[in-house]
Amino acid sequence: MEAERRPERPPAERSSPGQTPEEGAEALAEFAALHGPALRASGVPERYWGRLLHKLEHEVFDAGEVFGIMQVEEVEEEEDEAAREVRKKQPNPGSELCYKVIVTRESGLQAANPNSIFLIDHAWTCRVEHARQQLQQVPGLLHRMANLMGIEFHGELPSAEAVALVLEEMWKFNQTYQLAHGTAEEKMPVWYIMDEFGSRIQHADVPSFATAPFFYMPQQLAYTLLWPLRDLDTGEEVTRDFAHGETDPLIRKCMLLPWAPTDMLDLSSCTPEPPAEHYQAILEENKEKLPLDINPVVHPHNHIFKVYTDVQQVASSLTHPRFTLTQSEADADILFNFSHFKDYRKLSQERPGVLLNQFPCENLLTVKDCLASIARRAGGPEGPPWLPRTFNLRTELPQFVSYFQQRERWGEDNHWICKPWNLARSLDTHVTKSLHSIIRHRESTPKVVSKYIESPVLFLREDVGKVKFDIRYVVLLRSVKPLRLFVYDVFWLRFSNRAFALNDLDDYEKHFTVMNYDPDVVLKQVHCEEFIPEFEKQYPEFPWTDVQAEIFRAFTELFQVACAKPPPLGLCDYPSSRAMYAVDLMLKWDNGPDGKRVMQPQILEVNFNPDCERACSSPRTFTSKPPAEVLAGGHC
Repeated sequence: MEAERRPERPPAERSSPGQTPEEGAEALAEFAALHGPALRASGVPERYWGRLLHKLEHEVFDAGEVFGIMQVEEVEEEEDEAAREVRKKQPNPGSELCYKVIVTRESGLQAANPNSIFLIDHAWTCRVEHARQQLQQVPGLLHRMANLMGIEFHGELPSAEAVALVLEEMWKFNQTYQLAHGTAEEKMPVWYIMDEFGSRIQHADVPSFATAPFFYMPQQLAYTLLWPLRDLDTGEEVTRDFAHGETDPLIRKCMLLPWAPTDMLDLSSCTPEPPAEHYQAILEENKEKLPLDINPVVHPHNHIFKVYTDVQQVASSLTHPRFTLTQSEADADILFNFSHFKDYRKLSQERPGVLLNQFPCENLLTVKDCLASIARRAGGPEGPPWLPRTFNLRTELPQFVSYFQQRERWGEDNHWICKPWNLARSLDTHVTKSLHSIIRHRESTPKVVSKYIESPVLFLREDVGKVKFDIRYVVLLRSVKPLRLFVYDVFWLRFSNRAFALNDLDDYEKHFTVMNYDPDVVLKQVHCEEFIPEFEKQYPEFPWTDVQAEIFRAFTELFQVACAKPPPLGLCDYPSSRAMYAVDLMLKWDNGPDGKRVMQPQILEVNFNPDCERACSSPRTFTSKPPAEVLAGGHC
């Protein structure tokens, strides 16, 4: 969806009915079939659906006939001159001027009236990564947003200071939705700011109204719906719950922090590993059925394995003579599936000898919140040194807020990166130092927030300067008991395209390295055999063999803790499972026990069914050459 800025709407439009009752009923039935699930999920009472359809079809914006915006000046009884000056510089809300929406119609508003549902238009819709560019380029957008947010704006041309203020303040106004269908990119969260009327509606713990985003498919437009939760008299305020749906008082306090600043320094930021019930709930949510105990199947040394796969890279690149492809899943000795396998129980009962390219409960490695949880077995509540400090925003928001505020008080770096639990390719991933932004990102999709690596080991690109880079190793998990882990001795590198600095946090080509999915950006490729001597030239005190030994030590610890407990707390020991994963990592500067600088590996994520296109196109034989064993029986 492209970003859009809509003009302010004219007064409500009235149209003649123009429909027979039968036509109206048929249109309403079609509308309910198309949009009913979304309306029910949002809690919109069915009594409003008929008038809602009419207002959508005819673009009826009649809120102005019922409501008015009232400006309120709040003055503290006792306030010194310095405090008054500070308050004057603060943007609304929370400034000297605040706004309220009230019922102005003399007859008030009745919740039972089918017409008591209203459309709120959206003044600005965008994806976060495009916000700065749009404020700079879309005519009138910065001026309107500054006025809406109570930010002083002078002149016609966008200033960097005004843009930065809007980008910070927008998290007090942003709302979000995402499309249910489409590509991964099309389903990324969309953020929007309601028009001046919608943005003036204030918070209340016990609100008088409810709101919900609504995507009207015939017009391919999104609106916000507003409807009353009770009857209101003239003069009563229209409010909504900014933390709608959350009942935990502590979580609510955190969610409301952008509007109601709260000191949470006294709260512990400790994040111990979740209890066993947490992992059991994940297993049930994933609908994964654990296998029965089976004995390993032994095949003759000359057995030709029939492979059934829906992975094109496997089908086109598997050339070893011990394997042959089959179109029949029922005849296969090996299932190499792209999607996650669920019913291990049935497979273990009916076809225990069939090998599979997955392990039960491997989401403990490949889903970011689970990865952070199991890693605490190696490093305690704060995690091991090879994983950036990570919080699950759904379950550990108060601890994160406390930790953020502690670092702020201590003057420590507070750059963070928000990531979806279960997406790769840097999709919907954002670098920020704004606490408000992180809190609000929690409302879109399930996310973790990890400490951004503020001191990465950089690589000098002669054409660009010193840039970030990350490293991908492909590992093969052969078995859980005994634990046998192999690593392919070729690794892959990805580079940023702009010199690194802790600024311009929305500059993708400065802060991210995934460039191979956008044909319009430069993809810098360096083979590992070329990289190693150049790296050692740039960092002569750090031989690559030593650096790689630390990387493999991190892999060892990770897979040891992942397999240390029985399922669903750890990977399941299923003799017919094998699995290939891609481990992405960076190097950061740290201090060793002796005070000397060291390169500390930082595992970023573990990918299931990784994209091996570069590996398969390599002159070296990726799908036929055995990898090197780095861990056997729990030892390096």
